[in-house]
Amino acid sequence: MSLPPEKIGELKQIIHNHLSQHDIQSRIKDVLSQNFGHQETVYDPDQIGENEILDALRRQGVVDDIMQQLAFDGTSRQSPLRPAARLVTKDENVKGGASKKTPVDPTRRYIYFQILGGKAFLEHLHEGQPVQGHASATFTLHLNFRGQRFSSRPVACACEPDLKEGFLLELHKDNAGDAARMADPTAMLSMCDPLHLVLIKTDSSGDRTLLSSQFLEWRTVLASQAGRVSMSIELMGVGTENKVPVGILDVQIELIPKTQHILADVISAQLSLEKSKQAEKERLFLVYAKQWWREFLQIRQSHGQRMVKIFAQDENCVNKPVCSFVRPLRAGRLLDTPREASRFVSLIGYEKVPVLGGGERAEQWANMHTFLCRNKGDSEDHAVLLCSLLMGFGLDSYVCVGTKSKGAAHAWVVTINTDGLVTFWESLTGHRYIHRPSNPDDLPGTSPKVQHPYKTVGAVFNHQSFYANSQPNDSVQTCHFDLQNEARWKSMSEDAILSLCGAGAMPSWPGLPPLCASTLDPGMVSNSLELELRALVTEHRREQGLNTSWDDQMSYLLTPALAAYETERLTGVPAGNEDFQDAVRRAVPDGHTFKGYPVQFIHRNAKRAFAACLRSPVCEDIIQCRGDHVRLAVRVRVFPYPESACATWLMFACKYKSVL
Repeated sequence: MSLPPEKIGELKQIIHNHLSQHDIQSRIKDVLSQNFGHQETVYDPDQIGENEILDALRRQGVVDDIMQQLAFDGTSRQSPLRPAARLVTKDENVKGGASKKTPVDPTRRYIYFQILGGKAFLEHLHEGQPVQGHASATFTLHLNFRGQRFSSRPVACACEPDLKEGFLLELHKDNAGDAARMADPTAMLSMCDPLHLVLIKTDSSGDRTLLSSQFLEWRTVLASQAGRVSMSIELMGVGTENKVPVGILDVQIELIPKTQHILADVISAQLSLEKSKQAEKERLFLVYAKQWWREFLQIRQSHGQRMVKIFAQDENCVNKPVCSFVRPLRAGRLLDTPREASRFVSLIGYEKVPVLGGGERAEQWANMHTFLCRNKGDSEDHAVLLCSLLMGFGLDSYVCVGTKSKGAAHAWVVTINTDGLVTFWESLTGHRYIHRPSNPDDLPGTSPKVQHPYKTVGAVFNHQSFYANSQPNDSVQTCHFDLQNEARWKSMSEDAILSLCGAGAMPSWPGLPPLCASTLDPGMVSNSLELELRALVTEHRREQGLNTSWDDQMSYLLTPALAAYETERLTGVPAGNEDFQDAVRRAVPDGHTFKGYPVQFIHRNAKRAFAACLRSPVCEDIIQCRGDHVRLAVRVRVFPYPESACATWLMFACKYKSVL
């Protein structure tokens, strides 16, 4: 079989890279030393031919071992049992892009992380077999490692779920100029980044529940002479259940290509050293934070009642400085403007952390990868993500911690431009408010009307700054956001913050994950949801003793209105609807009445949407319309955003002949 020149060159490169490994070179030198002299001997090609050397290597089995370790398939070097990796990196964020198969580059080193199965998920011991044609609850495992994100196929919930996946993780170097070089054992030993595993349960209605968030130390594989290690991971719960096992995953970690192993004692010493350094940094920051807090309380006794939050607990109840949750995040080509980023964050579901047995609100600041996988979270999670995205767009942005108008704890984002203009960004709704502080000494009725829903602000922070509000009054209405004014804001030392929250300061803490492009087909999803809603309306009217006639043309005419509504939410500028209004006038005959009801959801569940619409008297009146020549219309338009976020706009409409 003949190969084209480019394939021959590629084959030579793969073999050369494999022969360059230290263990292969050592074996070749040993064979040559045994057959032709000492290792120090300079071999004369006139005395020893290539054929003799190859025969010696064949006799010792070196050639056979090399050929067994090499597997060629186009440009990829990959076992046929290994599924192609689906990889999203920081530079592959493309709108509308689907997951790509990632070929193995023979010049790079990888971890092949394989899930062999799950067991002991005892809460699902009595789960029945999934019924074909009916949606059932599923498990999905998400993984983040050094800016690479993966997710498993959804599998049915069971005591022993059929979680069997393989993920190919690239071990690239971080130093400039070294990224293209294969990582050697020493470089891999210094890579402190853990594997972050997030297990999500999705019920039949599409609602997601976080079951476990686990950080896995992978470097134990460096001690294996085979370059492969198997282990069982006990997945623990989250929040107050972080000491309760959820289940067990059997996994295998393999280095590709295999390299010289490192002594287990060396690895253990490295891990202990990293742990002690991290503990010392945390201790020093805690000592500084306590001293800073004492100084803040001495300014004014009432400061002890303000919402000045220095530390927060993540989903695993680990205390971290709040500044560590925020970091500039670039969305690549997935989001084009800060307002689009705000719209995206507002489409992620809002849910307070549930508290077993009721009581006060449980506070939990999820790691960003966990928040994105869960696709819902509290106001702090939304504010942290929005602030990170706005910083990625180059804005001077901070997370604000305070209270809303009714006194409930809340977080939002503030940006301060170069002219001093202060803008509040509500991450749950996407609304923006220009802040102009009022003078507390002004006469009643002379101060500007408050548009925002915020009552007090205790502190603002980002990845390198922390400011506590030391103004006489912590009311947002009278607050000045000149953060450099030490008489109004008490700042923490930037060096102290960066010692713990700076880039690379705590490598064992998870970095920000890249955003993933949406995999939704908006046309297909919109059409499917529209057909489901038509069926629900027809059935509902049948129960009311009413016939249903659909007007396809009128349904189509509703499309521009839905597009205009989303454009207005996205840009903040009202979109013209003159064309839509003119089209409706032309479509509705004289003597007929037209009614329409637009509404937006952040999910794609037809039954939930229909039930919500029936709770509106206006929409119920349209759906249950009675009269002469009644024609109904419904139009659905799904606008996808990164991750699994989407804006689902739908409009019900009817026209009928007016009878006096």
